[in-house]
Amino acid sequence: MKIILDLLLLLLIIIYSYLESLVKVFIPRRRKSVAGEIVLITGAGHGIGRQTAYEFAKRKSRLVLWDINKHGVEETAAECRKLGATTHVFVVDCSNREEIYRSVNQVKKEVGDVTIVVNNAGTIYPADLLSTKDEEITKTFEVNILGHFWITKALLPSMIRRNHGHIVTVASVCGHGVIPYIIPYCSSKFAAVGFHRALTSELEALGKTGIKTSCLCPVFVNTGFTKNPSTRIWPVLETDEVVRSLIDGILTNKKMIFVPSYINFSLTIERFLPERALAAINHVQDIQFEAVIGHKIKMK
Repeated sequence: MKIILDLLLLLLIIIYSYLESLVKVFIPRRRKSVAGEIVLITGAGHGIGRQTAYEFAKRKSRLVLWDINKHGVEETAAECRKLGATTHVFVVDCSNREEIYRSVNQVKKEVGDVTIVVNNAGTIYPADLLSTKDEEITKTFEVNILGHFWITKALLPSMIRRNHGHIVTVASVCGHGVIPYIIPYCSSKFAAVGFHRALTSELEALGKTGIKTSCLCPVFVNTGFTKNPSTRIWPVLETDEVVRSLIDGILTNKKMIFVPSYINFSLTIERFLPERALAAINHVQDIQFEAVIGHKIKMK
């Protein structure tokens, strides 16, 4: 009898959730203030990390900027200070666990407890699997996912004590679907999406509803990491467009942020298509970028 009641309750919750989502389409979500929040952004010396720092600076957050590139992150910090934000710079290698833990302790002493973290640092080595060096595979996972673990583990205790915070995972549409010649990157982004979902579930199980999570999943972004990207269907995005969606998602506590938003629908449809249809879609998309194939650089 109890299982029947539980199933009926589940059905009611599902119906209510769909109705709630439908209403939210027409009613703008309330945006939270991030003024005074201590925001740590990794990979802040370039691309998405840099533009994200500018947006938080405009909103009067206190910034902690990490990057392995000292010159790049200092340029970002200088612009953030012009925008009126208190900004602290740290040169950090996000593939090095000991350096991450040491830097977090330094941030706590010099700045305070981080309340928002944007795990943005990433790397990619476009090549076929046999042309990809072992150390490149290792580095991809160290930066793109293991660094998320070490940073989050170091910052989460203070968030849990206060039941307040926001953990942002910068992943990719490659964390939901695959593209040839970037196998380590796709694999690491699948792991990043899984990390976000599992962390979200665990925080809910712990009753820490004040700690929010978001995951950014854009298509190709013109940051220079992938050379000459092009597709027939998906757009190649500019950084400012992606960051606008990211900031909007953070301010409205959106869990999964697809850019462009219709990618979510596309990925859902693909789950129901047979393999031959998926192969045809991939052929039509004709995704291309420079990659090392057989130890030679080619457009693929």
